[in-house]
Amino acid sequence: QVTLVESGGGLVQTGDSLRLSCAASGLTSTTYIMGWFRQAPGKEREFVACISRSGLTTYYGQSVKGRFTISRENGKNTNDLRMNSLNAEDTAVYYCAARSSVAAASSRWVDYDIWGQGTQVTVSS
Repeated sequence: QVTLVESGGGLVQTGDSLRLSCAASGLTSTTYIMGWFRQAPGKEREFVACISRSGLTTYYGQSVKGRFTISRENGKNTNDLRMNSLNAEDTAVYYCAARSSVAAASSRWVDYDIWGQGTQVTVSS
């Protein structure tokens, strides 16, 4: 069974940092592009970041560029999302996702095959 499990969410204050982690099991992470998306109440799911299979190429959504960093450790089947300078607009449920090997990186959530259950990030002002 293939699963993705997120961890690291919580309640922080404006300007704080937070690191989310995603642990993959049942798959070889090097064959998947890994991504993060988020969804706030009443809003559509938004692309946050994704990282290539090798870890050498990263992509970010415009709203997080320069503040968030995605990384991966293929030997451990994990990837992290480091979030700095958090603000209230970053409040959302954050989801880890995986896209199969034959595909290119994508910012569209519909292109991802496997999803975690999500972890809540709340930023208070």
